[in-house]
Amino acid sequence: MTSPMFEKIALVGIGLIGSSLARVIRREGLARHVAISTRSAATLKRAEELGLGDSYTTAAREAVRDADLIIVSVPVGSSGAVAQEIAPALKKGAILTDVGSTKASVIAQMQPHVPDSVHFIPGHPLAGTEKSGPDAGFADLFDNRWCIFTPVSGTDPEALERLSEFWRRCGANIDTMDPQHHDMTLAIVSHLPHIIAYNIVGTADDLESVTKTEVIKYSASGFRDFTRLAASDPTMWRDVCLHNKDAILEMLARFSEDLAFLQRAIRWGDGDKLFDLFTRTRAVRRSIIEAGQDIDAPDFGRQAVEHPAKS
Repeated sequence: MTSPMFEKIALVGIGLIGSSLARVIRREGLARHVAISTRSAATLKRAEELGLGDSYTTAAREAVRDADLIIVSVPVGSSGAVAQEIAPALKKGAILTDVGSTKASVIAQMQPHVPDSVHFIPGHPLAGTEKSGPDAGFADLFDNRWCIFTPVSGTDPEALERLSEFWRRCGANIDTMDPQHHDMTLAIVSHLPHIIAYNIVGTADDLESVTKTEVIKYSASGFRDFTRLAASDPTMWRDVCLHNKDAILEMLARFSEDLAFLQRAIRWGDGDKLFDLFTRTRAVRRSIIEAGQDIDAPDFGRQAVEHPAKS
């Protein structure tokens, strides 16, 4: 077995991402000691029951003391408060990173509190499910997924490579982006789809006479796929909308324009335009499968998951 990459890793936040990291760190032997911190005593107790770490505390400042790597996994709106709390306890030469879905806002919140002696490297693993909490995590979550770094000015190349290697051992592929480019990209590939899903499911819920009968009854059609996204953590997605506002509004405007185009095509019976659009979008789906970011199986592979073959 190879020696651990870090003596001590502190996980601030132990939801889906944090608990998945705890599991893969343990599996791969990436640290001698994993310290876990979360504000909720009940969540902390559950993490301890699951054996996710070596020490547990509701005080983030205590968890990060003497840690070589600190990973902040909290809703992006809490990033600044966490950075302010832990800053006095950060070890000289430690690497501080996060997993937030927005980067410009996280940098603006956290960087002013980070000591010059600490390597602050913002990050974002593009992996997740609609489930949350310490029970939701699993060690394979990051396999063949992307982890994007948005390094700040003056980032130490050796620290960046060390953090990159950590994520590679967790199963992820690595890329780097400018924070603003990251936020615009994620607005279209992640944030907008979730917002649309929340809106569609909310619209259906407003139609109470339908929701209580046909919608749930026939949810095995496309509506079910929207409900999966719309079941994601409300606190996290509230903060994403508030902290990536400009990029999301830009993407919503573009989406509204394209929706108006689609509306006109349907209204005027323009089958050629509809066929061209559906053909183009079908090709996008094939590209995602070819890139290894999803599987090409009936019903998106649900039958294999929900009804595994009996041995």
